[in-house]
Amino acid sequence: MLVALAFIHPKFPERGAHHRHHSTIPSPPLRRCSPAATTKQHAAAAAAAAHLSMAAKWAQKTVVIPAQRRGCHLITPKILREIEGDLSGFKCGLAHLFLQHTSASLTINENYDSDVQADTETFLNRIVPEGRSAPWKHTLEGPDDMPAHIKSSMFGCALTIPITDGHLNMGTWQGIWLCEHRDNASSRKIVITLNGV
Repeated sequence: MLVALAFIHPKFPERGAHHRHHSTIPSPPLRRCSPAATTKQHAAAAAAAAHLSMAAKWAQKTVVIPAQRRGCHLITPKILREIEGDLSGFKCGLAHLFLQHTSASLTINENYDSDVQADTETFLNRIVPEGRSAPWKHTLEGPDDMPAHIKSSMFGCALTIPITDGHLNMGTWQGIWLCEHRDNASSRKIVITLNGV
């Protein structure tokens, strides 16, 4: 047989005891703000508003690069034309470029002498063999397929560039390259995300 036991703490009345015992807890007195306190509140509100105006913001756009021949292509002007409206709104931040493909790549390199682009393509073709003598198993889309994947991983598919006063803060001779590694490529998509203040 179970017996229910009730314990009543001497400082806390049992349930329902509030009907028999009433206690009143005094409310704290209302405090009036002095002029100095009001000024501090206004200053704090102004500081909060200024902080909100400098809060981080984001912008994102997908840029489509028309099909290019095999090789390295300077695309800085195209990128800037596509994002200049959003870019101008950032005082300080980062631009992230992400290429949505596995047979092309992005890199930053020489923006003046096109021989650098040609020499880079020559280097890539020498270091990554293709054709019948190449040891690749993945040849579903032709002899340039697997070499394109390897070259894509060598240079990568993403770039991060600082933003300063509404401009991409690159060096004088730096430019954004799209490196196309296929013989018969399609258009390429680059997702550009801007973040900053």
